[in-house]
Amino acid sequence: MESLTKGLKWRQSSLKPIQITKRNTITNDDGIDDDGAYMIATGEEQPLSPAARLFHEPDFNIYVVAIMGSKYPINPRVAYEKLPQTLLKHPRFSSVQVVDKNSGIMKWVPTIVNLNNHIIIPNIPQTLDSPDKFLEDYVYNLSKTSIDSSIPMWDIHLLDLKTSDAEGVGIFRIHHSLGDGTSLMSLLLACTRQVNNPNAVPTIPRKKDSNSGWFSSLSYDRGGTWWKRWFMVVCMVFWLVWNTLVDVGYIMATALFLKDTETPITPKAGVEHNPKRFVYRTVSLDDMKLIKNAMNMTINDVAIGMTQAGLSQYLNRRYGEGKKDLGATVKKNNLPKKKIRLRSNLLVNIRPSSGIQELADMMEKNSEAKWGNWIGYVILPLTIGIRDDPLDYVREANATINRKKHSLEALCSFSVAALVFKLFGVKAANIISHMAIGHTTMGFSNLVGPQEEIRFYGHEMEYLAPSCYGHPHSLMINFQSYVNKMTIVLSVDETTIPDPQKLLDDFETSLKLIKEAVYAKGLVEQGISKLASN
Repeated sequence: MESLTKGLKWRQSSLKPIQITKRNTITNDDGIDDDGAYMIATGEEQPLSPAARLFHEPDFNIYVVAIMGSKYPINPRVAYEKLPQTLLKHPRFSSVQVVDKNSGIMKWVPTIVNLNNHIIIPNIPQTLDSPDKFLEDYVYNLSKTSIDSSIPMWDIHLLDLKTSDAEGVGIFRIHHSLGDGTSLMSLLLACTRQVNNPNAVPTIPRKKDSNSGWFSSLSYDRGGTWWKRWFMVVCMVFWLVWNTLVDVGYIMATALFLKDTETPITPKAGVEHNPKRFVYRTVSLDDMKLIKNAMNMTINDVAIGMTQAGLSQYLNRRYGEGKKDLGATVKKNNLPKKKIRLRSNLLVNIRPSSGIQELADMMEKNSEAKWGNWIGYVILPLTIGIRDDPLDYVREANATINRKKHSLEALCSFSVAALVFKLFGVKAANIISHMAIGHTTMGFSNLVGPQEEIRFYGHEMEYLAPSCYGHPHSLMINFQSYVNKMTIVLSVDETTIPDPQKLLDDFETSLKLIKEAVYAKGLVEQGISKLASN
C-alpha cells in the first residue's frame, strides 16, 4: 500500500483567490514542449453557473470517477499525444476556476495546462495477491483526495495492471463543476472511435421525448371531434401542472422535515466527507432487453426494478442478522411491518446535452457545442418488500417512472435552487439542496452507452464503470451499458455498507429471478421476437 500512496499525487483543494500568470512555451508538432507537455488555452473568462458553484461547497464537493478497462496494456505516451488534440480543446478542461477578489464571483479563466499534473502513472508492485483488490483499494484511496484548484480540476490515472476483466485500467477523475454526468460521459465518448469503423464516433440510442406520447394520439385522431381533443389537452395539462405542484411540495417537505425510514443503509451525518469504495459487476444487457420487450417497458424500468428487488433482498438479510435461522425451506420476511420509505435522488440535466458527434466536431474543428451544468433533481420513491412475483418489482418501477415523466419536477427544482442562489447566495442554496438530498437514502443513475465496441486513444475498451464520490449518501448506484453488457457500479460508505459485493450478488440474483419469471409466465416468446427485431 506504500507504493500506492507514493504513486498517487494527492492534493488538497481550496477556494482562495488565485493569481494566474500566463506564459508562452515553445511546443513541438504535438503541442508538447520539452519540459513535459504544455498546452496554452485561449478564450474568454466566463462565470460559473450556480450548479457549478454549488459543487465547490464543502458538503457538495463531488467528483465524477470513470473506470475504463482496456483489452490491451495501456501506452501512457498515447495520452500525452491525444489529450491536446481532443479533451484539452474543450475550454472547461483547459481553464481554472478563479474567485474574483472584488466581486467574489467565480470565473473560468483559460490557463496553461501541464499534462504532468494531470496524467498520473502509479508504481505498481510486480507481484500482487489480488490485482482486482489492488484496483479497488486504489480508487478507494483516490476518493480520499481532491484536486488542487490552481489547475484545471481533472486527472487521469493509467494503471499497468492486469485484472480479471482487463489488461489495463484507466481512471478519469473530473470535478463535477466541469459538467453534469451525462455531458461528461458524452465528452469522453466523443474522444473514442468505433473498433470496426475507426473514423466513426460511437452510436448512442436517442431517448424518446417522454411527453410525446401524451399528444401523439391527438395529432392523428382525425375521427374525434374538436371539443373531445381539446378536452383531452386540458386534462393532460391539468395533470402535468398537478403532478408538478405535488412533486415540488414533496421536495420542499423533504428539505424541511420529511426523512426516509431509518434502515441499515441510511446515510450518517457527514458521510459526504468519507471515502467511498467502488465495486462493480457486469450482467447481460440482452437479458434486460428480453425482460423489457416481454413486459413492454424500458431498460430504465428494468434497472429500477432490479434495484428495488436487490435492495429488498439485501435489507431483508441485514434486518435478519442475529435472528434465529428457521431453515432454508422457510421463506422469511425480516423487513419491518411498517412500510419503509426509501427514496433515491436523481440529478437531471436541464439543458439538452450535445450529441457525441457535435462534441467530436468541437474538438476536431474548433466549432461550438452546447455545454453547461444546469442540474435539477428528482426524488424517486423505491418500493421495498418481499414479493411473490418478481415481475411486480418491474411493474412498480414502470408505474413510478411513468408518473415522474408527467411532471416538471426537475425543471422546477433547478429554478427554485437558482432563485435561492440569486436571492440569498450559495450558502443558502447549499443548505436547502443538501437537506433535500440528504434526507433521501441513495443516488441512482442509468447511462446509455455505445452500441458498438470502441477504442479510447487506440485502446479497445472492455467495460465502462462511472460513479462519483463526495455525495451525501452511503450508496450510489450507477447502471452503464456498453454493447451487450450492463455494468452495475456501487459507490458505498463502508461504515454503513461493509459488504457491497453481497449487494451486487443480490442485483445479479434479482435479474435472474425476473428473467425466470418472464419464462414461467409465457412472456419469453414475445420478448425474444422483439429482441431479434431490434
